[in-house]
Amino acid sequence: MQKIGFVGLGIMGTPMAGHLIKAGHEVSLYSLPSVPATLIEQGGKACANGKEVAQNADIIFIMVPDTPHVASALFDANGIAEGLTAGKIVVDMSSISPIETKEFAARVRSLGCDYLDAPVSGGQVGAQAATLSIMVGGDEAIFNKVKPLFELMGKNITLVGGNGDGQTAKVANQMIVAMTIEAVGEALLFASKAGADPARVRQALMGGFASSRILEVHGERMVKRTFDPGFRIELHQKDLNLALGVARKLGLALPNTATCQELFNSCAAHGGSAWDHSGMVRALELMANFEIGQKP
Repeated sequence: MQKIGFVGLGIMGTPMAGHLIKAGHEVSLYSLPSVPATLIEQGGKACANGKEVAQNADIIFIMVPDTPHVASALFDANGIAEGLTAGKIVVDMSSISPIETKEFAARVRSLGCDYLDAPVSGGQVGAQAATLSIMVGGDEAIFNKVKPLFELMGKNITLVGGNGDGQTAKVANQMIVAMTIEAVGEALLFASKAGADPARVRQALMGGFASSRILEVHGERMVKRTFDPGFRIELHQKDLNLALGVARKLGLALPNTATCQELFNSCAAHGGSAWDHSGMVRALELMANFEIGQKP
C-alpha cells in the first residue's frame, strides 16, 4: 500500500483514482467543486485543498483540463506545492503545454521533489477500463517507481524522454486523432452523398487497410448521430492550440492541423464546444449541406 494523492476528479480523474483505491492504496482526494461521493464510498479520503493532499501523500497525481489549471493546482495558496516535502513525487497526467511543463518541473524539483508529466490517450472509456495509453516525461528512476501505479490505470506505458517530452507526445497524438477524425468524416460523408449506406461502408472499411480505432468508435458515432462526449471539442481545440503555438515557435508549418482546428472552430461557432470531437463531421456536413445518413 502506498500513500497517494489525486487532484482533479472529472470524467477522467474519477475512474483513474478509483482504480488506485480498488488496488488497496491510501488515496487522498481533492477536486472542484467537490470530491465525488462514489470515491469516498470506495475508501478514498476527501481533503480540503491540494496542500492537504500533498501533506498526506508521497505520490501526487494531477488530472485537470488545461495549463492554467495545473499551475493553479500546484502553486496557488493552499496548493500542492505548499504541502510538498523533499522526496515526494508529483505526476501531472493532464494534457498541457510542453514548455510550461518544463517550468513546473523545475519549480517542483527546486523543492527537493521529483516530477513526471504523464498525459494519457484513450478517453473516458479507456479511463474506466484502465486501458489508457500513458506517455511519460521525466527521470527513468522516478518513472520506474511510479510505473506500478500507471499499470493500474493503463496498458501502453512509455517513457518518452525528459520532462516535457510526454506532453509533446500527447500533442502529437492529438494531431493524429484530429486529422483521422477529419478523414473518417470526409469518407463517410462522401459515401453517404454518393448514395451508399454509410454504416455498411464503415463495416467494409473496418476489414481493410483504412481500419482504425477512430473509424470503429467515432465512425459509429457519425453514423448514429451520437455526439455526446466522450472527449469535448473544446478540449481538443486546446490541444491543437498547443500544437500550433509550439509549431510557430519552431518555425514549423502544420497545415492539416490548422485545418482541423478551423473545423472545430466552426463547430464551436454553431454551439458545439461540448460535442464529442467526432462532431467535427458536422462542420463538413454544413459545407456540404448534407448529413450522413440523409437520402441524396
